Amino acid sequence: MTGGIEIVEGTAPLIVAFPHSGTALADVGERFSSRWLARRDADWWIDRLYDFAQDLGATIVRTPISRSVIDVNRDPSGASLYPGQATTELCPTTTFDGDPLYPRDGPDAAEIDRRRAAWFDPYHRAIAAQIRRLRATFPRIVIYDAHSIRSHIPRLFDGELPLFNIGTYNGTTCDPALTAAVAAICQASGHSHVVDGRFRGGWTTRHYGEPGEGVHAIQMELAIRGYLPEPAKPDETNWPPAFDPAYAAPLKAILFDILKASIAFAQPNLQGRPS
Repeated sequence: MTGGIEIVEGTAPLIVAFPHSGTALADVGERFSSRWLARRDADWWIDRLYDFAQDLGATIVRTPISRSVIDVNRDPSGASLYPGQATTELCPTTTFDGDPLYPRDGPDAAEIDRRRAAWFDPYHRAIAAQIRRLRATFPRIVIYDAHSIRSHIPRLFDGELPLFNIGTYNGTTCDPALTAAVAAICQASGHSHVVDGRFRGGWTTRHYGEPGEGVHAIQMELAIRGYLPEPAKPDETNWPPAFDPAYAAPLKAILFDILKASIAFAQPNLQGRPS
């Protein structure tokens, strides 16, 4: 662990990043209106869903810090990733539903800079270091940015979100062959999927994806219903749901095939099965 960032170095040409699975509120927990609200929008249990990734030889980079403290998948300049659409900031002041996270003012510029130095910068230094390490061995690698979100959030999108949301920032962050391989697995699953729909890839995908330099970045935003029994109206009595390995197993098998395909894209003939 470096700067609070959890790193597991693997030998395959694949980095799996978890920017939003953390729930730690660090030294700012008392500032929030509600600790539950500050944790509600986490990508719940997503690191457990992908726990087979290490068996495939993937490198894991994860921050334990809640996205409400600072969102490591936002542009550090503060620029919106989705101009004209509702979103949350580098240091969010509201939840996805628009609930205020602070009783009064949110963090000022000095506090945002402090949080960036403490948690944002170490996370991205870790990813950059792992890219350099793997590119020293492999002519191309894949960064797979792993996410999940509730299926219904009217402030962010209409109706029910597709189960699989593949983001490549309109085809610019990875080779079309990788996108096609991942999309084909999603389509064959029989579940709904979209490429570059509402979620086209965040800062990690857009910043590191340089196909011409051998770095292919792709984001997967999962609708949480695929692996958790998602209540219609999350509240403090039912959210988050407990992680049930049996419930998650069917989706986990599909994700295994997706990660295996990502490795095959970068280096064919690496095999393995999840336990």
